[in-house]
Amino acid sequence: MTTVAGIDSSTQSCKIVLRDADSGSLLASATAPHPDGTEVDPEHWWQACRQVVAEVGGLSEVAALSVGGQQHGLICLDEDGRVIRPALLWNDTRSAPAAAELVAELGDGDEASGRAVWARVTGVVPVASITIAKARWLADHEPEHARRIAAICLPHDWLTWRLSGSTDLADLVTDRSDASGTGWFDPVTNRYRRDLLARALRREESEVADIVLPRVLSPAEAAGHGDPAQGWGHVVLGPGCGDNAGAALGLGLQPGQTFVSLGTSGVVASVSAQPVNDPSGLVPSFADATGAFLPLACTLNGSRVLDATATLLGVDHDELSRLALAAEPGAAGLVLLPYLEGERTPNLPDATGTLTGLTLGSMTRDNLARAGVEGLLRLMRTAMDAVGHLGVPIERVSLIGGGARSEAVRALAPSMLAVDVDVPEPGEYVADGAARQAAWVLAGTDSPPDWP
Repeated sequence: MTTVAGIDSSTQSCKIVLRDADSGSLLASATAPHPDGTEVDPEHWWQACRQVVAEVGGLSEVAALSVGGQQHGLICLDEDGRVIRPALLWNDTRSAPAAAELVAELGDGDEASGRAVWARVTGVVPVASITIAKARWLADHEPEHARRIAAICLPHDWLTWRLSGSTDLADLVTDRSDASGTGWFDPVTNRYRRDLLARALRREESEVADIVLPRVLSPAEAAGHGDPAQGWGHVVLGPGCGDNAGAALGLGLQPGQTFVSLGTSGVVASVSAQPVNDPSGLVPSFADATGAFLPLACTLNGSRVLDATATLLGVDHDELSRLALAAEPGAAGLVLLPYLEGERTPNLPDATGTLTGLTLGSMTRDNLARAGVEGLLRLMRTAMDAVGHLGVPIERVSLIGGGARSEAVRALAPSMLAVDVDVPEPGEYVADGAARQAAWVLAGTDSPPDWP
């Protein structure tokens, strides 16, 4: 039996799965927490990664490994490969004004024209979460750090590099899916746009020519081997991928199929053979992990809406579901607009949530629980509509993520989302996708293994 590993380094935790390369059977798994916050020292991710590797017994029996990671996180390295400052994560909204500036600049001051240009040249219109907006924020607010940049990478790129044991910046690698979320990569031509990176850093293009950007590997191209000093020299490293591309690969989605993920963020993603073009900026045309595309709408607010509602009511998630299902549809007019951390879809980074429809009749625990669940699903319907308006057909979705474990979410999703809903067995789909990619790298075939 040949064993492969997949790692998911997400916002909240690091997970690892070991699977049989031929059948996909799960052999072992482990999880370690990540610190909270919108900026994090990547060393925490490395320590969590080492912890989960140790908990599954190490990598002595693992033939190949790939890493899926949270997208957009800006990691800046100096000429010695040291992290210059904590990584700025996707959910750090301080970069919202920087994103608006970049959009306006490419439109010669006209926002609509700027959005159209960005969508055409990169498939991505900058918003607070996109990496390029964070680079502009860094240049404006911490110029002393920006001046020290010798390389820029993303969370999964950095972890793959650390697993290799290399200290050479030239060994940094990435894949199309994660590169396509930076705002300085064209996923159609598969080329970096250094002119856009230079704009973000307020430099001339010639001044960023020596900044190392990870080499973009093809979907099943090996990234090298693990660190011999750690006893991992035999492990083939895959190119890795962004978390949403990893989830699509883990689910085995084909073009025309869609998933809705309720994690820290909410995500609606459809695999597409062709890129889409959305000048509104709501739906970036990311690449997927197979050579296709992944038009995607992402919300800042996901399963934490359920967490916050449960905390307010002083109940666990099982009781939250019981209360919600005891209420009538519509929660007697009680409506939660769950912009609890600002919002990305729609692009309202400074928004706050609202609870309306308060009456003597509606102010019950049941109705508040129902309003929380309905508010989250209503937000995901908005994201689905944004993708659907681009001509992407959505008739059935796979509902995944921690929020999908909620009985109330599963019960209300078909009516609230107005589509057929499949709920696969709970799993670590990003880590599973990374493991499937690792098996694909070993197999050297034209397509990933067909795991059940």
